[in-house]
Amino acid sequence: MPRKDPITGKLKWYKSEGAVAVYSALISILIGMAVGAIIVIVVGMSKSNISTSGVWEGIKLVFLGVFSTGRNAAGQLTFGFNGVNIGNMLFRAVPLIMTGLSVAVAFKTGLFNIGAAGQYLMGTMGTLSVGLWLGWSGCPKAIAWLCAFLVGIILGALWGAIPGIFKAFLNINEVITCIMTNWIAANLVTWWFDAHELFKNSAEGGKVGYIIPLKQVGVVTPKLLMDKIFAGSQANGGFWIACIIAVAMWVMMTKTTFGYELRACGSNRHAAKYAGINDKKNIILSMAIAGALAAAGASLYFLSGNTEFYWSTYQKLPAEGFNGIPVALLAANHPIGAIFSGIFMSMMNISGLQLKSLTAYNEYIADIVIAVIVYLSAFSMLIKTMLSKRIKHDHGNVNAEPAPAADNKDEAAGITETETEKGGQK
Repeated sequence: MPRKDPITGKLKWYKSEGAVAVYSALISILIGMAVGAIIVIVVGMSKSNISTSGVWEGIKLVFLGVFSTGRNAAGQLTFGFNGVNIGNMLFRAVPLIMTGLSVAVAFKTGLFNIGAAGQYLMGTMGTLSVGLWLGWSGCPKAIAWLCAFLVGIILGALWGAIPGIFKAFLNINEVITCIMTNWIAANLVTWWFDAHELFKNSAEGGKVGYIIPLKQVGVVTPKLLMDKIFAGSQANGGFWIACIIAVAMWVMMTKTTFGYELRACGSNRHAAKYAGINDKKNIILSMAIAGALAAAGASLYFLSGNTEFYWSTYQKLPAEGFNGIPVALLAANHPIGAIFSGIFMSMMNISGLQLKSLTAYNEYIADIVIAVIVYLSAFSMLIKTMLSKRIKHDHGNVNAEPAPAADNKDEAAGITETETEKGGQK
């Protein structure tokens, strides 16, 4: 029977809605990891070049790959603090955190932002173009960085607002318009960089299909001590910026009137309108904010300076845009939770690289684990609902407990001793 606070009568914190969301996400992750371990065993048993010890090494790398420090002189796997792996994990987590936030904010307002990929591309185009232009012009690096970041966010917000406008005024499902805007963005970005030869990295042999990285013009995100903590990795201050944005979104959504209006429109658009809330404006703003967040993920990723962008994007959409969906689901659409779920998804990517480089397995084992977790992340909402119903049912039983038997017939009738005395005095 669930324990209640003796004063407030409320459920303990570990039975709160937030705690249940964490439990459901952890259950999904553990099932996915267990399936990954089974796949490692099956693949190892089916290949003659993988021994029993090799199977065990594969399992360890699936769970602890980010802490792998390579092999010692005896050829055994070693584990410990690996600054390069952990730093790269945090670096790769930044776009996942931001696209996860993008999807989560839209979910909170009753919208499904499947257009994060297109918004991510628009942020990429704006950030790289402005960063390179201002870098070549001799603009102070700090100002160039800020302008590149802001332009990327603005383009993403404008691109995200398009499905919001169609939803608000024409009631067209945002999923349909998001899919259309994704591919329009892919072709638009391809055309933009194809039409401007100066952006192409033709100076380096074999990289004519890539855009010049921003490190060549010095427009990069400061390390903010990340180079000291995780020496040799790609980690930079973009991770701290992403965390600050996540906290700011949590404050906005839960502690402000504006956030309340957004959530009210998501719960019931017509009821919110009846209460005096401008539903059309809030739908458009919700999608614009979602677009800005997805674009911010691209901006922070490419402002690291050491990443390259392949300009011919019309053939496929960036995976970061779609990976934001399971990040949001695992986080139960909580902005702070998006930080941890984004880090976890990034950790699995690092584990895949370790599997490839240190064992006879390939990195696709980790991709299978991620795919299973992505699949189960949809069920995490179902698991959360089931756990919540169970707790509410038990809590209701506690509240329905009969009152203790009265010591005398007056108390049984609902009359206290004091009231009896007062009655006698009258």
